[in-house]
Amino acid sequence: MSAYLALAASERYQKPWQGNLLPTGMMHAKALTDAMPPAGDSRLRGKKEFRVRVGQEIRVRATCLGIAFLLASCGPEAVPAPPPPVVDIMTVRAGDVPNIVELPGRIEAVRTAEVRARVDGIVERRLYREGSDVAVGTPLFLIDPRDKQAQYAQAQAALARATAAQANARSVVARYGPLVSRKAVSAQEYDSALSEARQADASVADGRAALTRARLELGYTMVRAPIAGRIGQAQVTEGALVSAGAATLLAQINQMSPVYATFAQSSSLLLDLDRMRAAGEITIRDLSRIEVRLTLENGQQYPIPGYLDFADQTVDPSTGSQLLRARFDNPDRLLLPGQFIRARISAGVYHRGISVPERAVQIEGGEGAIMVVGRDDTVERRTVTLGSQSHGSWIIRTGLRPGDRVIVDGWMKVQPGQKVTPRSKSPSPSAAAAKR
Repeated sequence: MSAYLALAASERYQKPWQGNLLPTGMMHAKALTDAMPPAGDSRLRGKKEFRVRVGQEIRVRATCLGIAFLLASCGPEAVPAPPPPVVDIMTVRAGDVPNIVELPGRIEAVRTAEVRARVDGIVERRLYREGSDVAVGTPLFLIDPRDKQAQYAQAQAALARATAAQANARSVVARYGPLVSRKAVSAQEYDSALSEARQADASVADGRAALTRARLELGYTMVRAPIAGRIGQAQVTEGALVSAGAATLLAQINQMSPVYATFAQSSSLLLDLDRMRAAGEITIRDLSRIEVRLTLENGQQYPIPGYLDFADQTVDPSTGSQLLRARFDNPDRLLLPGQFIRARISAGVYHRGISVPERAVQIEGGEGAIMVVGRDDTVERRTVTLGSQSHGSWIIRTGLRPGDRVIVDGWMKVQPGQKVTPRSKSPSPSAAAAKR
């Protein structure tokens, strides 16, 4: 076929095209038709075969031309813009919002007693089970009492000697009394007898005090619980030498019910609360009526509420915080001294406060932000000042106004300045949270 096309393109068989301009594909077909050799040409044999092949070529080129026209008529169509994304919004409303302050803290025993040695000696026995509850006066340790028993006996003897001397001195005074009036005994002798009697009385008093002291020290050899509570691990074992001068620690007892929960709050925040209370923006109850709820280390909620009973009036210079303390009943011994807890303090109610669901708030770099839908349904990113959390909502201190439309769900798929299709949800939970 290439030979025939070359022949058709030669000058000898090329005919000039007469007529109007045609499309390129049709011109090629016409050129092939005109390029066919005359019937008596001696250079070609099989004129019929040649015409068949040329006809096939014309049909192929005509088909390609039709496809080209079809493709030319099907130009690129404009892709329609996607509709604005749908987001769930909530209209902000002001209302009474509880001011819940969350603070970390520790559990402390209301009373703690360090049991220490009050006499010198060797520990003979431990009389309690470690980790058990003990009552006041329960025997805990026995220190070798033999030395104190000897001292007690010595004090008894000294008292008996002083008592005998006292009796003698008093009898002398009794005899000299009537003789002085008859001048049988001089006044000086009588005065000396009275002095000796008084000294004998003092010796008896001293002996009695020494006996009492010996009795106490003998009693200290039996170490007893000074308070009721749970006693911990023994700090000494049998055979250990303990000393009253060194105040050797033997054990520690903690009262387990009630207990204290202590936590520190920034003094600046407390000043803000005082300012808002003075301005009427917040209502705060008396200290003893402020309820406190605890969350344990494993996330469990402690079922018994407590109440504040102390707020320190000094500021820790190293932390800039003030100490707060609440008192809790602990009948089941769930709260242990030293245990870490989180406290939720119901510190009053904000008037005309604003709160939004937690899922609507973005927190980056310690700052909060909220996506807000404007009047023209355009997204705006608003930086807000967060307060405390309450019942699954953030309290917003600044950055929002009543009537703002906040994106609750779907803010991850939009950007500031983008048009959206808002879909209303329930109103701001401010009033609902306050009722709780």
